[in-house]
Amino acid sequence: MFTLAHLSDLHLSPLPRPRLGELMNKRITGYINWLRKRRFLHDRAVLETLIEDLKDQAPDHIAITGDIANIALEEEFVRGRNWLQHLDSFKSVSFVPGNHDAYVRHAVRYAPQWAPWMTGDDGLVGFPYVRRRGPIALIGLSTAIATPPFMATGRLGEAQIKALGPLLDKLKTEGLFRVILIHHPPVTKAAEHKRLLDAWALVETIAAHGAELLLHGHDHLHMLNWLRGPAGTRVPAVGVPSASAAPGLSHDAAAYNLYRVDGAPGAWRCEMVSRGFADGGRIVESTPVSLSASS
Repeated sequence: MFTLAHLSDLHLSPLPRPRLGELMNKRITGYINWLRKRRFLHDRAVLETLIEDLKDQAPDHIAITGDIANIALEEEFVRGRNWLQHLDSFKSVSFVPGNHDAYVRHAVRYAPQWAPWMTGDDGLVGFPYVRRRGPIALIGLSTAIATPPFMATGRLGEAQIKALGPLLDKLKTEGLFRVILIHHPPVTKAAEHKRLLDAWALVETIAAHGAELLLHGHDHLHMLNWLRGPAGTRVPAVGVPSASAAPGLSHDAAAYNLYRVDGAPGAWRCEMVSRGFADGGRIVESTPVSLSASS
């Protein structure tokens, strides 16, 4: 049995104090939002308690689906790298970026700080990437794009979509349990200004080529939607709350999921449990949910 842990939307705090010049763009609205609201919602102590619990579960691999940063300050990337190094080796942690990691266009200059956790088996940094770990193939996609103020949309783009289908087919022939990592959910009730702009293309690709599991973040909620796969199969798309969400201040308090994968091609078994904060600040585990993955 292989156990994969999934967390998302860390929004590391405290936010570094920005220089005036760093606020002469979209960051100014994000910084005001941080001071007025988000600094209360994202609690570093909550995150660290959750990570202690995650490490006690000793998963075989950890997937993080975006938003380590808040307004993409250069110092946030430095602190993010230190946090990732403390979490585990880049060989044991896979990351894909979120919209807050690409908050402004020039944030791409800082992205190499996190490159080891976004590098595929071929040693190249780019999307989609593939990491094979035991019976699992992790397919990392990026929806992170810079957007105007008050927007949080994402986009995969034609190149990633075009590459994804053949990649899913190849990994199926290798007999691997295919897990897609993405920040923005393909199915959401969020407002238009927060959605994945080309979600339709991703949904169509999965319907044609299949996958066993899709993991995402972004909406800061426990989510489970079923996508259509080939020949009548279904693919679970699962989201998690922010890993730093303070209990009582967010819709869903901080949590992470564990996926226990067993079986073989054509007969995969995947059981999901969520571990997160409950009333009183305790971390509790949910009732296991069986995810019937496609073949």
